[in-house]
Amino acid sequence: MATYEELHGKRVEVFDSDPTLNSSYEGQVWYNETTGTLKSVLSSGVWVSATPASNGSSSGQGFGIQTAAVIAGGATGPGNQSYVEEYNGSGWTNATAMPAVRQDGGSAGTETAGLVWCGEGSGNLNTTIEYDGSSWSSGGNYPITARGVRGSGTQTAAIGVGGQTPAPAASNVSAEYDGSSWTAGNNLPGNRIAAATSGPQTSALATTGKDNTPNASVTNLNTAYDGTNWTAQTVYPLSLRQAASTGTSSSANLVAGGVGNTPFGNAVTTAAQWDGSSWTTTGSLGTKSTHAAYAGTSTASMITGGAQDYPSYPGVTQEFNFSINTFTAAAWASGGNMNTGRTELMGVKEGTQTAALACGGQPGTTPPIGLNNSEEYNGTSWTEGNNLNTARKRGSSNGTQTAGLTAGGSNTAPVAPGAQNASEEYDGTSWSEGNNLSTARLGLGGSGGPQTASIVGGGTDSSNNRSTAVEEYDGTSWTNGGSLPTATSDAGGAGTSAAMIFGGGSAPPGNVNTVFAYDGSSWTASPTTLTYSVRLMASSGSSTAAIFSGGEAPSDVATVNRYDGTVFATAPSLGTTRGRLSGAGTSAAAIVYGGDPVSSATEEFTGETATATAKTLTTS
Repeated sequence: MATYEELHGKRVEVFDSDPTLNSSYEGQVWYNETTGTLKSVLSSGVWVSATPASNGSSSGQGFGIQTAAVIAGGATGPGNQSYVEEYNGSGWTNATAMPAVRQDGGSAGTETAGLVWCGEGSGNLNTTIEYDGSSWSSGGNYPITARGVRGSGTQTAAIGVGGQTPAPAASNVSAEYDGSSWTAGNNLPGNRIAAATSGPQTSALATTGKDNTPNASVTNLNTAYDGTNWTAQTVYPLSLRQAASTGTSSSANLVAGGVGNTPFGNAVTTAAQWDGSSWTTTGSLGTKSTHAAYAGTSTASMITGGAQDYPSYPGVTQEFNFSINTFTAAAWASGGNMNTGRTELMGVKEGTQTAALACGGQPGTTPPIGLNNSEEYNGTSWTEGNNLNTARKRGSSNGTQTAGLTAGGSNTAPVAPGAQNASEEYDGTSWSEGNNLSTARLGLGGSGGPQTASIVGGGTDSSNNRSTAVEEYDGTSWTNGGSLPTATSDAGGAGTSAAMIFGGGSAPPGNVNTVFAYDGSSWTASPTTLTYSVRLMASSGSSTAAIFSGGEAPSDVATVNRYDGTVFATAPSLGTTRGRLSGAGTSAAAIVYGGDPVSSATEEFTGETATATAKTLTTS
């Protein structure tokens, strides 16, 4: 029998423990002499749930890659839609809407050079529109007017296939786009509606779909395109329509989901990879899906929207990765409850999931007065600490569990006459009086930073007027900073007195989603906005990596936004809907607690993780 060395040209290495794993170990075998086992690292395909799109839809047009994708339009209960969202690999942000409503059309390209054609608006369409990452413009008309057309490729080299025109007839037309006009090519071997199509114009694959028999039967046909001709390939394992397909050539593709022949039947979870000659089933979808928008490759893809049990339209997003890593989706989990439930509390923003500090707030009492007690969190449970010297709610609190700072707030109702300027420092054991704010305020927003480089802005003064005032703390005293461009209260913020991101809040006539950045002296309007207009949220992190959670918009929400230094995008929602809460931590490891209605609940956020795991080799 041949040895491993003879087969693979290398010997089996011997270790006393498993090595630190990376892609270089894929397919290699080693011997762990401590456990007496042969080990290796093997790739596998796994789907994980990701952040849902803001707008649940079916039959949206998708294009791009897993970490830079676009979903355009689609259908919901009220009808066809024109909205557009962009995905950055972790969350969604709203983008420029299409010029008109559209669903069930063809799509191709990238996030900054996309293409959508045909589909259904007020009726079937033959128009083409191009996306440059910020705006839409008209392109050349498609050869037929149809919905259920599919395609792939780039904005300047796309391939379109099939379609339904007029209902219920299916088409075998294929056409190529050169960046300005469509040219009819050789026909598909069979008529097809809603085929799963992927790959470039010179090496595409069209799989499954409906034909135009009287009952519009689904098919398992699989055909490859070489830039001129279509050739029949090994059929797909299932007969389906409205499946998702991603890939980089006619020999590297992934097909997932879809629905069978039963009218409005249930979707499937099946996924399979194509290598140019055969299909191999891979990890199943976590949530069955049909009519989804999709983007990516055969080893790194995403699908979003679609229907699970038609005609529901959730915004479910799922990511597929074929690698040596085991992926765990970002999620919120319950932590230990606070000893005293409260709303409008303050929490030091530089705290962590294992070292948080909460103080003040409002209990469920009448009249609604402020509290003076504080609590510390160790990652599991909350412990009562020494009290604030001045009871308050809706103030600002920065720093850490061992070097905290709180300022402003109110202790009475109605709130405005009770606005305070008191400032206190925490040393990990007790609170001591510090120098006061220049202006008494409650609802201070945009706070953040350590005890020695903190910043607060906005709020409501004792005359119930919203303020533009900004003050910075150097560990001893407060000094005026650059004024906010807009008088705002109850905004969120993250960063320090030298670099702050400030967003949302209340600025009459209502809540806002605007964002400003501070450089230590002046504010500039950011091109990004929060995905929702909100006040009284939890916020923490840095000026380039922030997280804003929950709040009032205008009623309590569970919505979460994360900032990556460029844009705010959605993140997995809180498990509990609430506003007037507080929080701490980073955009990848945050914590929130308390809130309205009066709550003692704590939740902890962990971003997506990827871990390589060795597998033990056995004989059978």
